[in-house]
Amino acid sequence: MKINIGYLLYKRAMLSPKLEALVVGDVRRSYRELNDRANRVANAMRAMGVDRGDRVAVLALNDPEYLELYFGLAKIGVVMVPMNYRLAPPEVAYIANDCGTQLLIFGKEFVPVAEAIRTQIPAKRFIGIMEDPPAWAQSYQTLMEAAPTDEPEHIGGDDDTLTILYTSGTTGRPKGAELTHNGYYHTSVDLKATLTDVGTRMLMPLPLFHIGALAPVPMCAHFGTTMIFQRAFEPAEFLNLIQTEHVSWFGSVPQVLMFLRSVPQFETFDWSTIKLALVYAAPVPVPLIEAFAEKGMEVRQLYGLTECTGPASVIDGEWAIRKAGSCGPPFFHTDIRVVDLDGKQVAPDAPGELLMRTTHLMKGYYNNPTATAQTIIDGWLHTGDIARMDADGFLYILDRKKDMIISGGENIYPAEVEGCLLGHPSIADIGVIGIPDAKWGEAVKAVVVLKKGESLTQEDLIDWCRDKLAKYKTPKQVVFTDQIPRTPTGKILKRILREQFA
Repeated sequence: MKINIGYLLYKRAMLSPKLEALVVGDVRRSYRELNDRANRVANAMRAMGVDRGDRVAVLALNDPEYLELYFGLAKIGVVMVPMNYRLAPPEVAYIANDCGTQLLIFGKEFVPVAEAIRTQIPAKRFIGIMEDPPAWAQSYQTLMEAAPTDEPEHIGGDDDTLTILYTSGTTGRPKGAELTHNGYYHTSVDLKATLTDVGTRMLMPLPLFHIGALAPVPMCAHFGTTMIFQRAFEPAEFLNLIQTEHVSWFGSVPQVLMFLRSVPQFETFDWSTIKLALVYAAPVPVPLIEAFAEKGMEVRQLYGLTECTGPASVIDGEWAIRKAGSCGPPFFHTDIRVVDLDGKQVAPDAPGELLMRTTHLMKGYYNNPTATAQTIIDGWLHTGDIARMDADGFLYILDRKKDMIISGGENIYPAEVEGCLLGHPSIADIGVIGIPDAKWGEAVKAVVVLKKGESLTQEDLIDWCRDKLAKYKTPKQVVFTDQIPRTPTGKILKRILREQFA
């Protein structure tokens, strides 16, 4: 029997037809209703001549239609390409051309982007998720109404590509990670085996073009969880949804937690319904973990990558504070090693590159065998992240290999310095980069965003660091700015910081 992610939805709809599957704004759908709509997608696509292996790009917010498309396309072996909607039109066009998409489906907010690129990409058909799409596009709703709800023949699965997710491109052009039906299925199994009981109602504020939002979706269908999505993250609404929807767990990135702290009701908010808060995509600063712990909310740092269909390691709630800053041991079906430049495993607590292998590794980078061969070697994914593992087997992510600063022969990890400086009461956000230094080779420069109404000088911050950081880690320069450039999931775009401030 083949593993097909669309089949998971079909089976859940058979077993739990009345169970609430999806909540987005005012839209509520049972698993039977979601499966019917996914079937309409599959049947409409087949009628249009979309075949197994074809690529369909989706440029939309977290609309209910996104989930219909994900499962519906899976049923007929079609590849979905979720598009980062925060990219500029030329960047979207690059991805559309790189994957060779035959069809672009877009939300109402992105008509201008679709209009700007439609003659520059291989797609010949366009579908608008809106009441009155442009003349050059078809109506999603009209197509759905004309398509039957009959269960289609399930085509493809196993090691067929289900999605192509493009990496954030923090160091250059984005690469398309080919994630398979098997990969998503085994991610579901790995999440369940590792996290065990997380409750039955998930809240997700992250965009569905990101693996942190998409990876849990098959698990929800597999094990009967209600998925509650925000179309786009809004902090006050997020807190309200936790209470009104009786949320048992949520996914997040550090930036989401930072925004939540700024909401007035944060100080008195009742977190008691939450069993689990998973935070990923970037290291969570220890002061942030402690701030939520003071409110009785357990933040569990998870480390993962697009290239492994999501999860790699996670810290257990028992250790979340005692080993704050760690992302725990590897997931149940995942192995991890930390190695030196020669590929030899390093001693406990020694830094090295993080390697991992798992049952849910990507197939490779689409149309890029060279990058694939450089990244997956003998079954091990070379992550490019610098980490250390303590004697108990707990992993600590130090920084990206390419972002490490070497000053006077000493390795400095910007994430460590950023985590320390975020403890300053006047700092709202920060990015740390290396700058040329005639004496030491490189030195530390801090790019700082102050909290509203606060003031701080370079000398003030350097002085504050003296008893908190080693001298060689202490910033030699400090510059103040209004915003740190980040990816949609909160990763600092260091190459842009360096272009602006190095």
